[in-house]
Order: sequence, then structure tokens, then C-alpha cells
Amino acid sequence: MKTSRLLALAAAALHAAAAGAVELRGRVVLEKGPGDLEQTRGVLVYYLPANDGPRPPITVPEEPFRIVTVRKEFTPRSLVVPVGATVVFPNQDNILHNVFSLSGANRFDLGLYRRGEGKMATFDAPGVVRIYCNVHHSMVAYVVVVETPFYTIAGADGGFTLSGLPPGRGKLMVWHERSEPREIDLELPRTDLLDVSLEISKPRIPRHRNKFGKPYSRKRGDRDYG
Repeated sequence: MKTSRLLALAAAALHAAAAGAVELRGRVVLEKGPGDLEQTRGVLVYYLPANDGPRPPITVPEEPFRIVTVRKEFTPRSLVVPVGATVVFPNQDNILHNVFSLSGANRFDLGLYRRGEGKMATFDAPGVVRIYCNVHHSMVAYVVVVETPFYTIAGADGGFTLSGLPPGRGKLMVWHERSEPREIDLELPRTDLLDVSLEISKPRIPRHRNKFGKPYSRKRGDRDYG
């Protein structure tokens, strides 16, 4: 890493320490419709400081993030990662999968591959990456790529904590695959527990086509490649 880059990171870290980093705690509640059994899981939370000072450095982990294909499902279904992060997609099934996305600058196609460590994709642009399998229509996952080091996944009870935030103005972003995203203007520090509600309004399996832009085959023999 160049000396100038190291100095910039050190200066940003010193600024944050001098300014007195703060913590934000909250809880997300999913407003469910009658008969809807969706649990509070896969709620992604991240914080974007206002551009009034030095931008906090974004660290990309050396180890890739993981989304595993098992029993014809992606696990986890939702993931939040910083810009520049890599995600590996191991296949734990005894059938072939073809993981792909057509999401703008983050589009990728891993092709058909068998059980094993899987293949990787790197995400260099912020935004929501919608991920599917070209073999199985019901397989859906999401990677939310963010330009901030302040991100987390809410717990099973909806609770979340973001630490090391710079004081001042900013936006809290709350995202769930079956809801419209929430954007909340904040002034930090604040000591109260922030309550956020999201309304489930989208289907669990969104309407989509395969990587060629064609409908998925409805023939049973075309559903799996053994």
C-alpha cells in the first residue's frame, strides 16, 4: 500500500478518535400481513455519514464472504458487504447450479458447476445485487453493496448495534428483501433505542427470467441437472 494511502487512513482514524465515535442501537419490526409467516431475519442495516468531513476508510476483508447453495436454496438469502468485497458461492448439493446476476455493473455469471468450494464474484459498485440460479427458479439471494464501513445484519429479534460512528448528521438505511427500503435522517449521538418498522409487501420469490431473458422451463426433467 502506498505511503500516501497509509497516511490518509491514519489521519481519518485519528479524526474519528478525536471527534469521539458513538454507538447507535435499534430494533427493526416487520409488519406482517394476515397469514404471512415471514420472520425478522435478513434485515440489513447500514449508516451513511453526511459528507461534512473526512470520509471513514472502508476496509475489505481478506477472506471472501460466503453464500452457500444447499438443498436448492441460498444461505444466507441476504448479505451486506462493502464495495470491493468478494463473495464465494460453494455448492453443497449433489446437482449442478448456475449462479448469476443481471444487476447492472455487478452482473456476473458463474456458469454450471458441481459440488465443491464454488466460484467467486467481486462487487465493485454500490447497490442491490439480485442473484438467481439459472437452473432453479426458486433460488433467490441478495447482496447489498455499500460505500460505508458501518453495516450489520439485525438479529433474530430485530435488534442491531452499529459502533464507531462519527458524530453529526447521517442517514440510517434499513433493507429487507420483501419490503421497501427505509431511509432515516439522524443526528448523532443519540442514546435512545431507535425503533424501525418495515411492511412486507413483496413476494418471497420475485418474478424473474433466466440469464438469457427467457422463462424458466416448467418441464420436470429440466428442473435439475444431476
